[in-house]
Amino acid sequence: MRAAVLEQIGAPLVVHDDVEAEEPRVGEVAVRVSHCGVCHSDLSLVSGALPVALPVILGHEAAGVVEAVGPGVTTLQIGDHVVLTPCPPCGHCPWCVRGQWSLCVNSDAMVTNAHPDGGTRLSRNGEVVYRGVGVAAFAEIVIIQANGAVKVPDDVPLDVACVIGCAVQTGVGAVLNTAGVEEGDTVLVMGAGGIGLSIVQGARLAGASRILVSDPVAERRERALALGATDAIDPTVDDLATAAFDVSPGGIGVDWAFDAVGKSALIALGLDVIRKGGSTVMVGVPAMDDPLTHALPAALAAGGKNLLGCLLGSCNSLRDIPRLIALAQAGQLDLEALITSRRPLADINLAFDDLRDAVGVRTIIEI
Repeated sequence: MRAAVLEQIGAPLVVHDDVEAEEPRVGEVAVRVSHCGVCHSDLSLVSGALPVALPVILGHEAAGVVEAVGPGVTTLQIGDHVVLTPCPPCGHCPWCVRGQWSLCVNSDAMVTNAHPDGGTRLSRNGEVVYRGVGVAAFAEIVIIQANGAVKVPDDVPLDVACVIGCAVQTGVGAVLNTAGVEEGDTVLVMGAGGIGLSIVQGARLAGASRILVSDPVAERRERALALGATDAIDPTVDDLATAAFDVSPGGIGVDWAFDAVGKSALIALGLDVIRKGGSTVMVGVPAMDDPLTHALPAALAAGGKNLLGCLLGSCNSLRDIPRLIALAQAGQLDLEALITSRRPLADINLAFDDLRDAVGVRTIIEI
């Protein structure tokens, strides 16, 4: 099959047409990928900000059609349209039974870049090829656990639905699942890429009274306002801390701050601008060499401030992907607004250039 392979950290991806994918094993399905979004997590692996085994096929925000079904699979059949997810819940591990679905043992594949049994089902010229972020969807075929492919209605456009696989699950889920934002709350969103704009939409769905967005790119700020933000600033011009206190009733600080960039400095700032008893949610993933520090940790303890981690919006993909599709069909969630470019697989490196340069929001690769 054709696939874009990262062979060296910092180097361009190489599109090969001789990558081999095994037949699906027990409990697995083969999905012919139609579209895959380019996420900042992919860029973090390309740049080396986050570690990854090589060679690897990246891409984890994808949709396609089931092409083959492994033994024991009863929930899907050939021809089903599906959205893929990097954190398929197994339903019975220590995290699933606690309702922490996105922390399922299956989510370890995002780090190991392999299936739970240690295999990848992928090779080239006899050499193992790894499955980046647990999916490997910059390729024509993905072999994935059946729970990692969530059926969607046939009339849902796959080139739009694919963004639910990561950006929308992560952003909307961070608000509704991880945080539990309530009606009337005040929210700060730092970063207005695909995930940040999804956080904005989640906060709007939750009924937040003020949604302040900070992003240096004017086009992204305008898009955030169109999607429900009440305020937007350029942090290179305006003081973010001042703006955050200004939008909070009585100037006490916002109820919630979300870092959608993955920068420790922003996480620390979020802790400074939340009210006593407020929470900062880490949605973006900082680089391995970007440690979190805070000048006054005693103020955090005395103020009862909370710092929350968030993986894939704390979603149960089997529940939340259909729910997000339904919200989009009802006109309450705008998926198309996240997509600013579509490119063929051959132009995958141009898509990464756009991401590095903050051009547009989400690029969709047409596999």
